[in-house]
Amino acid sequence: MSVAMTLTCPGLYCGRRIVNGSMDEECGVCPRGERTNLQKICERCAESPELYDWLYLGFMAMLPLVLHWFFIEWYSGKKSSSALLQHVIAMLECSVSAVFTLLVTEPVWKLSIRSCRVQMLSDWYTMLYNPSPDYVNTLHCTQEAVYPLYTIVLIYYAFCLVMMMLLRPLLVKKIACGLGKSDRFKSIYAALYFFPILTVLQAVGGGLLYYAFPYIILVLSLVTLAVYMSVSGIQSFKSLGAKKKRLVVLFSHWLLHAYGIISISRLDKLEQDLPLLVLVPGPALFYIATAKFTEPSRILSEGGNGH
Repeated sequence: MSVAMTLTCPGLYCGRRIVNGSMDEECGVCPRGERTNLQKICERCAESPELYDWLYLGFMAMLPLVLHWFFIEWYSGKKSSSALLQHVIAMLECSVSAVFTLLVTEPVWKLSIRSCRVQMLSDWYTMLYNPSPDYVNTLHCTQEAVYPLYTIVLIYYAFCLVMMMLLRPLLVKKIACGLGKSDRFKSIYAALYFFPILTVLQAVGGGLLYYAFPYIILVLSLVTLAVYMSVSGIQSFKSLGAKKKRLVVLFSHWLLHAYGIISISRLDKLEQDLPLLVLVPGPALFYIATAKFTEPSRILSEGGNGH
């Protein structure tokens, strides 16, 4: 279905293509890597992603890595000393996948990408905005208006899955000797479940995640840090520094706190936004300062004594 040339094309994302220097007479979908401008003409995406766009891509790239680390730790437990090596392998897989993804995205073989600006939430869901000029026939103008933020994440997940299947089984078989045969590959089996989930999450909720990820990072990092410190029985600086692993977990959460703060502020005004990073250690310090007052055993004992 096409619409003859009129003053303007219907809908938000229908436009006219320029072919061999002349404008097409019919409105339709723009080719991949292009989107309509204000004059409803298909225009090539030639801008560089903003800081916020890179932070979004970083968040989506971190998701499989964090899940890899979680399931490696969950299934390794205290049975094997190979967990650290598996963590390194997972990071290597995701890092190589990220590099490959950038190299195959235009401009090809360069560690940079060109993109279209995200203007509103509907840019992520153009399939919902196909117009019906005559109220009978639908003009299909579904396209990637946020090129390449939608598909680049899916490509990255595909590379991650391929890299994991090529590297992890052979390496885990050699280094995870402390685990039983059935336990060695459970972290890999878990990935075979969460990669399809992440793919559907990006396909369906990519636009919502784009606007919500800074707050998701802050909330989840705060909750997981509080749960970890509670389960580990950390109630003082002495107990916090008793094990190196606890410090690693703490600093990792601090990095996530900082990532969330930077994503929310976007560093539009450095002199105003950078001081916000001073708040990063706040939750951990507050927890340690107040943990002794909320210890369940103390509350129960004081209640039993009638205080």
